[in-house]
Amino acid sequence: MNYTTLLTETKNGALHITLNRPESRNAMSFVMVQELMDVFSSVTTDRELRAIVLRGTGGTFCAGGDIKDLAKSRNEVVTEDCDPIVAHNREFGRMLQLVNKAPQAVIAVLEGAILGGGFGLACVSDIAIAKADCQFGLPETGLGLPPAQIAPFVVQRIGLTQARRLGVTGGRFDGDYAKSLGLVHEVAQSDDDIETLLASELKKVRRCAPGANAMTKQIMLDVYGDDIGPSLDYAATLFADAVRGKESPEGMAAFIEKRKPSWTES
Repeated sequence: MNYTTLLTETKNGALHITLNRPESRNAMSFVMVQELMDVFSSVTTDRELRAIVLRGTGGTFCAGGDIKDLAKSRNEVVTEDCDPIVAHNREFGRMLQLVNKAPQAVIAVLEGAILGGGFGLACVSDIAIAKADCQFGLPETGLGLPPAQIAPFVVQRIGLTQARRLGVTGGRFDGDYAKSLGLVHEVAQSDDDIETLLASELKKVRRCAPGANAMTKQIMLDVYGDDIGPSLDYAATLFADAVRGKESPEGMAAFIEKRKPSWTES
């Protein structure tokens, strides 16, 4: 499998997927979303594959969505049948749904920045290993945007009370705090610790029957039902409204210009 934003390698029954846009700290472009959807779709029925490991190149998992792609989408033509911003945003949600329902055990190795879209991927993993000094965050509201497709998965992962607090503060926190929230399962102090913990978790997964693991995930996910799709559809329309509103242009300009947006109080 040849991709422009991903590196893939299969070894010992595990598919290792590395987000590979080091020039942008592995920011999630529209192309990366499509490539992740493609690779996860391709292994849906593969019961020889026991686990999927997600990580980022250059010591960073994912610094969020690609602001340049979002800015370009503002100039795309809205037709009677399609609002490009809604479509792009909802496609990201579909990717998260696909990863969430993967029959294999999905293990996220979280280093450096885990922001926005990267935070969303962490929330749909079965096993999450974080470096102690990594930085999680939901920076969207600081850019004048809602974490539209991510928020429902954050709520499912850590509960409504904690998710609400993080959502309205743009919360930033490290690996140890992420473990206290139940967002991650293991915290590594060093690069060697990460590899040791990853090998240990893969060994545990290989003890389990792949078909039984797939069924177990189906049963557990069914607790939440299949009603998240409409919520994500509605969230995509709110996201488009925000992108075309007054706050988003100021938020993105402030981000690019490395200054505080106008609504930030000193």
